[in-house]
Order: sequence, then C-alpha cells, then structure tokens
Amino acid sequence: MRVVALVPGGIGDQILFFPTLDDLKRYYPNAQLDVVVEPRSKAAYRVSKSVNDILTFDYKDRNSLADWGNLVGTIRDREYDVAITSGQSWLVGLMLWLTGIPTRIGYQGKGASFLTKTVLSKSSQYAATAYHDLLQPFGITTPTPELAVNVPKPDIEWANNEQKRLGINDTGYVLIYGGSSWTSQHKALDTVYPVENWQEIIQDFRQKQPDLPVVVIQGPDDEQFVRSLRDSSLDIKVISPDNVGKLSAIIAGANLMLTTDSVPLHLSVAVQTYTIGLFGSTDPARLLPNSDKFLGIKSPTGKVADITPKTVLEKVWGG
Repeated sequence: MRVVALVPGGIGDQILFFPTLDDLKRYYPNAQLDVVVEPRSKAAYRVSKSVNDILTFDYKDRNSLADWGNLVGTIRDREYDVAITSGQSWLVGLMLWLTGIPTRIGYQGKGASFLTKTVLSKSSQYAATAYHDLLQPFGITTPTPELAVNVPKPDIEWANNEQKRLGINDTGYVLIYGGSSWTSQHKALDTVYPVENWQEIIQDFRQKQPDLPVVVIQGPDDEQFVRSLRDSSLDIKVISPDNVGKLSAIIAGANLMLTTDSVPLHLSVAVQTYTIGLFGSTDPARLLPNSDKFLGIKSPTGKVADITPKTVLEKVWGG
C-alpha cells in the first residue's frame, strides 16, 4: 500500500502528526508512507521513524495553476493508493481528486466533496488526537500513541559532547527556550515572553537551586534575546543546536523544560521531559497531552507577556 499525507503547517504541526504516521506504519508495516509538507517543515522528518519520502509544496504561497498542476503530476506519477490531508482546503481537495487516488481521506468541511471518506474535525481536543482521527476510515480506533521521535546517533553524540563542554553532564540542568527561531511566524508575536520576566525566573532558580545549571537554547534568530539575558549578569549557559535532532537530544537530558509555545515544546513532550509551557491565546489542551509531566500556563489576557513570573515559579516549585 502506498500512502501520501498532505500536512500543511510548521515543524510543530508535523511533530503532532507523527503519532498518526507511526500508528499507520504499525498497522501496515509494509506500507510506503510519504508526506507533502511546506519547505520550512521538511526539517521535522529528521526525527521521524515512519516516513519514506518527503515532498515539498508551499501551501501558503500564491501558487499558480502551473504549481498545482506540477504537484498533481508528481503525486499521480507515484500511483498512491491512499491520500490523507490534514488541512481543510477545497484547493487541496480538488487537487487530490485530479490525481485519481482511489481513497482520499480528510475532515468534513471545505473540499470534503472531493474526498471519498471524511471524519468529523474535533478541533478542541489535543491536536495529535485530532490528526489521529483521520485513521478511522482504516478501522484504526485505538488510542492515540504518545508523541515519539527517533533521534539520529550523531545528534545524540553531539548533545553528550555539549553537556560535557558545559559541565552539566553529571548535574542535570533546567532548559529554557524563549526565543523566536523555533516558533512559527504566525505565532511569533503571541509567544514572546519578556526578557525581564525570564531574568526574574532565572534569578529565582539561582537562589533556590544554586547547583542546578540553567541552560538557554539559542536558535539562529535568538542572539539578541540571549545577549539580553547575559547582560543582566545571570549565571546561564547557552547551547545552540542547529537541527531538530540535536534539539531533541539536548531536551531529553534536561530535568525541566520551560518554554513558550514552540517546536521545543512538542519535542519536550516527545522525549518525556518535564515541561512547563507558556501560552497566549492558544488553549494548552490543544497542544499538550493530559499528563502530570506536561503543564500549560495560559495567559489571562491572551498575551503570553501577561503571565507573571510569580505564576510560573509557583508552578515550578509547587510541582
């Protein structure tokens, strides 16, 4: 069986789709599973264990008929048996109909008339579970598997070497991500947590747990954020993973992850690190599974900047 999944969205959306792909592979171990994702999201599949091939298409671009036609041709040439779409675009539905794929699965709503099987979109539930519902037409109704990533060995070795370099391999560490590099563009403004708030939180850690290092993740666009923390004379260590595998490996070694709504949040869930996530207008129940290990703090105003450091620290020290 040859299956293609069309998954618009950023890296975080792809990671939330992993359990759907993993379960499909579990039930159909010999299936060929390919995905069509936006170019910016291809990097997510470095840590996927279920996907054979990754095709790219910028769903959000102002695509011409020729662009859509090229995608139709590419998909048609591969002779898929099944297509799954996680979006609700009538254009994607029409495109899938034109490919002639016999089984086309998606949500009820826009473009559903071009599909052969549809499921009800329950958008208020955990996003990974909402995606997993797309497997119902296969007769797969088991609970959604936990998020999981397959970290390449070189990335694990890199993380081990970095821990030794920073002197944190024996002590454990608290990991903080508050930048914008690993945050999708449409969320960037909503997920900025003020530097002065992070400073207050880090200061409290230094007082209460002086022997537990605080490590800050620096992405390619986070230099100013990290410099501001360092300028405040805080005793922090900085790490700069340049791919999703290295990022996963360094998160896996942490005692606690403090992060805004971002890619590191989902990776932290996938590697089962204790996580506290800061959310603006998004409901934490949509992005975090129901578990004592993962705690979401939602802003009372819808702006993440309005979450007080005191509120965060109460959750940290209160368990």
